[in-house]
Amino acid sequence: MKRVIFLVDMNAFYITCEMSRRPELWTRPAAVAGDPAKRTGIILAANYPARSFGVKTAMTMGEALRLCPDLMCVPPDHAFYNEKSEAFMSRLACYSPMIEKNSIDEAWLDMTGTEHIFGTPVAAAEIIMHDLKENLSLWCSIGISDNKFLSKMASDMKKPLGITTLWHAEIPEKLWPLPVNKMWGIGEKTSAKLKSLTILTIGDLAKADLRQLTQRLGDFSVALHQKANGHDHTALTIHEEDDMKSIGRSTTLVKDVYHVEEVRNVLMSLAEDVGKRARQHRKKGNTVQIQIKFNDFTSITRQVQLPTATCYTQDLFETAYALMQVHWPVKKGVRLVGISLSHFAESQAHQMSIFDLPHNKSIYQKPDESHRKIDEVMDQIRQKYGADKIARASLLKPKEPSD
Repeated sequence: MKRVIFLVDMNAFYITCEMSRRPELWTRPAAVAGDPAKRTGIILAANYPARSFGVKTAMTMGEALRLCPDLMCVPPDHAFYNEKSEAFMSRLACYSPMIEKNSIDEAWLDMTGTEHIFGTPVAAAEIIMHDLKENLSLWCSIGISDNKFLSKMASDMKKPLGITTLWHAEIPEKLWPLPVNKMWGIGEKTSAKLKSLTILTIGDLAKADLRQLTQRLGDFSVALHQKANGHDHTALTIHEEDDMKSIGRSTTLVKDVYHVEEVRNVLMSLAEDVGKRARQHRKKGNTVQIQIKFNDFTSITRQVQLPTATCYTQDLFETAYALMQVHWPVKKGVRLVGISLSHFAESQAHQMSIFDLPHNKSIYQKPDESHRKIDEVMDQIRQKYGADKIARASLLKPKEPSD
């Protein structure tokens, strides 16, 4: 049976997530950017009206605003993007149990043998695209082939809302004319080496002398040569829920932070997201870990084992905040903080690690049961009415003035 592999790639994912809850952004140039209030940082994602002005990902806000003075910029909300990603993956699971997540906004599906359910591969892709657009307000492009490499290449050929096949018979027409630096897996340095060999297109690479390639690029070139000819035997890596080793979230701060009190709300937001995901996957963990990245690009991780496995937001927040208080640097700026939960357990308890804490405080203080009830009620409301229908008061952002 002929394999059928889809690569579903969300279009301009971060800004499309924002557009799904802010309809006014659909009709104007808009982007997700580092710190819109101060007009600093870089563009993380731009919608297609903004792209028509030349606004691109990784461009500074200053450059973007020079190209498009009316650009509407919104700050990133990574917790929300993770929620939308999980919703997107859940929708894909309705079409195939064989899914490999490649990143927050794309995944491969093995659709082999589903023709009698969804029709031809193109018809199935149209159904998936319509589903994601209508039910999640997310746009996607879908590449279709018989292997992961070709479906990935196909997914980039038509955006937004593109469906592209790249079967082996179509390789000479669709794949080979592309510049070699457009090939997935080829970076800037490899591209420069290939160009020094007068290999300018993917077709040139496919037809190149393999011996000469390996002499200049090493064994790595064998895989590149095979892929340029459309050969990729890599199987999808399917991750089951039970394979999950940890659940974590981190965020880059909009500026250097020098006092732990300034990140209380950030930590609560991270703990909220980690706890919610743990409860969704019915996981309780015994180990809470924090990550701190400094403005000199060094970083540390510290962890503690809890006496009782947990998946509750307040447990995670209080433990992480206590760890942060102990390990927060003196006179050193912090650029990123993160929380993760691991060592998922059935019922066994672990002895808590010993930390040199001021005043002999415990690193873990068990909250009262009301906090756990709050999590359960919030989960029920989100499941019934949507993830954005309820939030903790401490995490609510002030409303922006209307234009």
